[in-house]
Amino acid sequence: MKNNLFSIEGKVIVITGGCGVLGSDIAQYLAKEGCKIVILDRIQEKGDELVAKIKADGGDAMFLMTDVLKKEVLEENRTAILKAYNKIDVLINAAGGNMPGATIPPDKNIFDLNIDDFKKVVDLNLFGTVIPTMVFAKAMVDNGKGNIINFASESALRPLTRVAGYGAAKAAVASFTKYLAGELSQKFEGDYRVNALVPGFFVTNQNRDLLINPDGSYTDRSKTILAHTPFGRFGDADELLGSVHYLISDASKFVTGTLLVVDGGFDAFSI
Repeated sequence: MKNNLFSIEGKVIVITGGCGVLGSDIAQYLAKEGCKIVILDRIQEKGDELVAKIKADGGDAMFLMTDVLKKEVLEENRTAILKAYNKIDVLINAAGGNMPGATIPPDKNIFDLNIDDFKKVVDLNLFGTVIPTMVFAKAMVDNGKGNIINFASESALRPLTRVAGYGAAKAAVASFTKYLAGELSQKFEGDYRVNALVPGFFVTNQNRDLLINPDGSYTDRSKTILAHTPFGRFGDADELLGSVHYLISDASKFVTGTLLVVDGGFDAFSI
């Protein structure tokens, strides 16, 4: 008899930031594993293209325009999802990003920090996780079970140069993940899990210019990162998929409040 410990077929999975490099890869993979995928993002055209691609491969998906900072919009999304699928099994909070003003390049210092951009980065990464969680976890509590996967970052584990705002926000996401794991399990009857992925360095649309020169060579920043990564390379987006699958499946049914690091050894390395 086949062991179904890792089966995730039929699960309804909501992904915020689902049109991003990592989010779209996760959406397509989970659809191929038999999940029903709800992609939430801000750009209709990208969402429609991703849904079309998933359906062309035989998957089940829908796209909804959203704003992860507006509770009323997310509540409308929730109503549409429940109408279509009757439940929400998993929420993946993949929305996030950075802004130049919230970083401190080598030729500047803390006194040059743009506090407005800092606030925007914290809003997007922290409140863009907290608010969707409040909205979609309500559907989970009403159903007696649910699974939430947040996106933290290597910068949540140790302070990285330059990314002041992003690092602060992701550290808060990591803390919120652990807090919420206890909150849901202790205050509501049912089965709830809350964990966070901690990706190391992956080349995405947001950081490409920081890591890759126009001629395709590595920037000095990249060289420093790779010198501190035992694997000696950046991660490929599909190298997050196994960890996502594990956290969704019953293989991790006693795992909650954890930070799952996927970084090629960066966090473990020292000199």
